[in-house]
Amino acid sequence: MNLAERLARYCAGIKYDTLPESSRKEAKRRVMDSLGCGLGAYLAEPPKIAREIARSASSDYGATVLGTAHQSTPELAAFANGVMFRYLDYNDTYLSKEPAHPSDNIAAVLAVAEAFGADGQDLIAAIVLSYEIQCRLCDAYSIRKNGWDHVTYGSFSTAAGCGLLLGFSEQQFVNAFGLAAAPNNAMRITRAGELSMWKGCAFANASRNGVFASLLAHLGMSGPAPIFEGEMAFFDQICKGESFDLPKLGGESGEPFMIDRTYIKKYPAEYHSQSAIDAALEIVNEYGRPLDPLQIRSVEIETFTVSWEIIAKDPEKNRPSSRETADHSIQYITCAALIDGEITQKSFDEKRFTDETLLNVVAKTNVTAHAPYDDLYPAKGIPNRVTVVLEDGSVLTKEAVAPKGHALNPMSDDEVVAKFLSQASPLLRPSQIEAGLEAVWELEDQQDLSSMMANFVV
Repeated sequence: MNLAERLARYCAGIKYDTLPESSRKEAKRRVMDSLGCGLGAYLAEPPKIAREIARSASSDYGATVLGTAHQSTPELAAFANGVMFRYLDYNDTYLSKEPAHPSDNIAAVLAVAEAFGADGQDLIAAIVLSYEIQCRLCDAYSIRKNGWDHVTYGSFSTAAGCGLLLGFSEQQFVNAFGLAAAPNNAMRITRAGELSMWKGCAFANASRNGVFASLLAHLGMSGPAPIFEGEMAFFDQICKGESFDLPKLGGESGEPFMIDRTYIKKYPAEYHSQSAIDAALEIVNEYGRPLDPLQIRSVEIETFTVSWEIIAKDPEKNRPSSRETADHSIQYITCAALIDGEITQKSFDEKRFTDETLLNVVAKTNVTAHAPYDDLYPAKGIPNRVTVVLEDGSVLTKEAVAPKGHALNPMSDDEVVAKFLSQASPLLRPSQIEAGLEAVWELEDQQDLSSMMANFVV
């Protein structure tokens, strides 16, 4: 079998009843976390734009746009909800050869599940499958090094989850992979230099494309094949002649499912900065108060090479002019934590990331790739060391390795709920929140996903 056929056979065999309880529970926790992230981003401009596009359409097979009572087409609902889930850079993460935010898949599978009358158990299985495909692809090969964005893998993972919900045969999965992947490869410029609003929309677009490809395959459309090994196909074009295999997949010979290895975020910032934030806040706690920016002589951040490449090396990171650049600048994020004593959504308001007093400290910050940290990343953590020299000569330094939410330091259920409440409480009534949380915790018993989504109308 070629790789698409191997994946198709695997996808067709996934069943809710055979999934371990730990993976089922993680799926419910990720739905809760994603809905919270979406509500937290509800008032931001890109989510408003995405919802406006989704409101322009309706469908006999409709899916709810989060925060509204409107049911759009499945692909536009997937796009709008995907933008909301992702925009704050607060949804979950997986780190490997290619970093990813696997909960991005939830927008696609939730839309198709609702539109086609699937139940909560079906949705859970589709989420676990989507995580599995995306994370295994991230383990297999870095497409970033060739100039492609990680969301390119989302065309395969969303098609997998949607295909499971639609009851695909193996051949329909193969067709969906070709229909999703051939036209939808995303350029890495999305995350290079000065970042735009599109940074938070890129996977939502992959979701939209994955849903559309799945609907085509559902109705019998064939797709280009073999999509990996063929002439001018994925290995030739995206991998520049290299290739890979996926020898392990969850559930085969006792292999764990990848959803259990992903990380929920504590802070609304790019994941590689999470331990730098922890280190900065430890400095603040030990010092007894946030640092006076006028008393900071220099800041040194030692990080691992992947972190330096993604959120440090570009000159734009030293003076961000957009929210998207600010939440992808380890130097800005760390200095904001040192001076404000916290990192919240307000840390990325334009008024904050353009503050000259703060930017003067960012200008005194040096970020270096520390080779020993590369040996720890990602399986043993995401190590960062922050060292601050004050004008009086005092030196403050802290190191952090596994931030709260990392697979080595997971959040408790209560912490996941608290994160959800922090995002949802400003927008929803207490009765809505209570009903919504109950529905998500009992997702396996939900027969009508539209009723569940009705709890989250702003």
